[in-house]
Amino acid sequence: MARPAPPPPPPPPASRPGGGPAVLVLTGRLDRSGIAPLAERVRVLLAERGGGTVTCDVGGLEGAPDVVLVDALVRLQLTARRHSGRIRLRGAGGALRELLALTGLGGLAGLGLEARGEAEQREEPLGVEEGVEPGDPAL
Repeated sequence: MARPAPPPPPPPPASRPGGGPAVLVLTGRLDRSGIAPLAERVRVLLAERGGGTVTCDVGGLEGAPDVVLVDALVRLQLTARRHSGRIRLRGAGGALRELLALTGLGGLAGLGLEARGEAEQREEPLGVEEGVEPGDPAL
């Protein structure tokens, strides 16, 4: 009796639907009219994969980072969260990292920067008193 042929091997991850890494490459100059199509692309990438991480490569963007780029990244992250995902940045230069930190968004997309907030008010430690030495000038 003849044996049935073994099934073909599965296709590599990059060619499988929903397989391979999800990467969104941003190039050129970004303006506000380009934000909605980028958010839609993130939605589609996450829908194909059932969530996960979309790597957003910003290394090819021209010009200094500005509020339009920050707005785009925030909208992409919000879109990703709505679809069980997140955004991770690749190719973010120092200027973009600084801008995100200054706007309080340093933790956006796994940059590894902490979002800055206001310091907690703390009580003075008990048992510690400020001493004045004889001869110290008055302030």
